[in-house]
This record gives sequence, structure tokens and C-alpha cells, in this order.
Amino acid sequence: MPKRIIIALGGNALGNNLPEQMAAVKETVKAIADLIEEGHQLVVAHGNGPQVGMINVAMTTLSREDPSQPIAPMSVCAAMSQGYIGYDLQNALREELLNRGIRKPVATILTQTIVDPNDPAFRNPTKPIGAFMTAAEAEEMRCRGNAVMEDAGRGWRRCVASPKPQEIVEIETIRTLMEAGQIVIACGGGGIPVYRTEGNHLKGAGAVIDKDLASELMAEQLDADTLIILTAVEKVAVNFGKPNQEWLSELTPAQAKKYIDEGHFAPGSMLPKVQAAVKFAESKPGRTALITLLEKAKDGIAGRTGTAIHQ
Repeated sequence: MPKRIIIALGGNALGNNLPEQMAAVKETVKAIADLIEEGHQLVVAHGNGPQVGMINVAMTTLSREDPSQPIAPMSVCAAMSQGYIGYDLQNALREELLNRGIRKPVATILTQTIVDPNDPAFRNPTKPIGAFMTAAEAEEMRCRGNAVMEDAGRGWRRCVASPKPQEIVEIETIRTLMEAGQIVIACGGGGIPVYRTEGNHLKGAGAVIDKDLASELMAEQLDADTLIILTAVEKVAVNFGKPNQEWLSELTPAQAKKYIDEGHFAPGSMLPKVQAAVKFAESKPGRTALITLLEKAKDGIAGRTGTAIHQ
């Protein structure tokens, strides 16, 4: 039976720079097109960790070399990343669908996500962005006043605040296009972080929103059946990387919360994915969150692989 699916692409599906991204999306869209070909209704979200970090570094370097150019706020960098990632994704997906004889419009929506300016996350940056660094490079960045963190054993990265998403500003536009049968790319990088000030003004925030949590919020608001969170492994595991590692095929929210409390999932890596999956599964009976590899998404929907979290 066709489902309404929100699919959250991880950074591994997009590459780390412009040439890698152009090559990666050509493979990424094949898995997305497989689901569309089966008749499912899709909205696609994506991360932007490497990309927004790259843009931020580039804009900061420009400002240093030309003082007349102001430093671009993180919210502007997020908007830039949404634009160029969406450009590659929508063109590649449109081409893949047409090659399969499927005529469906594909559009990227520049999406703003409202956050609370008093969110404690602003006092404790935890969201890794940009390229991986050595410990020495990380120490140099720390000395320049930036927060850094070790990212799940893969190296060091700069980190910024990651407040919780409260509201998706363009949700009605996304819903209208989706219900018209179009494929929508939205909430890129978790959305452009903004908060309300006086009147109706939305002001950009110096943060990056976790794309899995924003995708979960969007999935709830679009009344999706399934939230697919893509990652670098086929299934979620407890005791990951240890001799007693155990892959998990199915979890209830209560079981997942127990593993979270026991510290099995790395912050900034698998933890927000499991948290988002639990929240979605608990939001309404019959909803399922699936965590798996991009190329396994179709099999995961059929129940053949991945970690399914549901009541």
C-alpha cells in the first residue's frame, strides 16, 4: 500500500564538496526514485553539516580579506546551503524520474524553522559542522574562540548551537505541493534557524538545527505514515564497535529510550536519529520510523532490513 513518507538524507548521501556532491546525488536519487516508482508520496529533507561549514569558512575568509564584506550569519549560510544542495538534488531527481518515464515536478522550498532564543542549546554548542580536523587543528580552532568536539571517533569538528525545532514556517506550502502530487525538497539542514521578534519579524539565529529532529517535526505536521532516517549503517546497534555489538531490527519507543538512557548512542551522530524516531513513533498510533542505509530504504519499507521503531 502506498505510504506518505518523509525521508531524511544524511551527509554521506551528499558528499563533502561541490564535485563530490554532484556525483553523490546521481546515486542518491536512484533510491528516492525507487520509492516514488512504487507509488509512495515523498517529501525529502537533507543534512548540511559539511556544506554549511564550508560556506561559513568561505564567507569568513572573504570578510577577512575584504573588510568591506560583512561576515555572513550562520542563518544566511544555512540558506545558501539549502539553495545549492536543493539545486543539485532536484535536478538529479527530475532527470532520474524522467528517464524512468515518471513525470512529476520536483521543487526545493527554502524553509525556515522557528526556534526558541532562550533554548539552553545556545549556551552549549553540540552540533558538528564543516570538515573533520586533527586534534592539533581542533586545538588551534578552539584557541580562536570556536567550540569543537570529537565526532563519534571520526575526528574533530567545529560545533555550533543546535536548538530544538519549534515550528516550520513554510509547512502549508510544502503540504500544498505534496498533496498536488509533486516531490518536495524541504527543511534542508533542519531549516534556516529563525526566531520571532517584535511584530511579525523573523530574525536569523546563529545555529544549525538537527535535520533529523526537523524532519520528524515535518513528518508529524504532514501526517506522514513513515519517517525514514538514513545513516551510514544498515541498522542501529547497541554496544557499537565493541565485541558484544548487537544489531537491532525492531524496537518499541520504550526499548529505544532504555538504550538512550544507557548511553548506547553517540551525541551528534546516532542519538538524534533515535530520538527523532522515538518521537515520531509515539506521536500517533500506526506511525513507523525506519533507520537504515540509503540503498536499503526500499527494502526497509518492505520490512526486510533496517531498524523499525513503532508502538
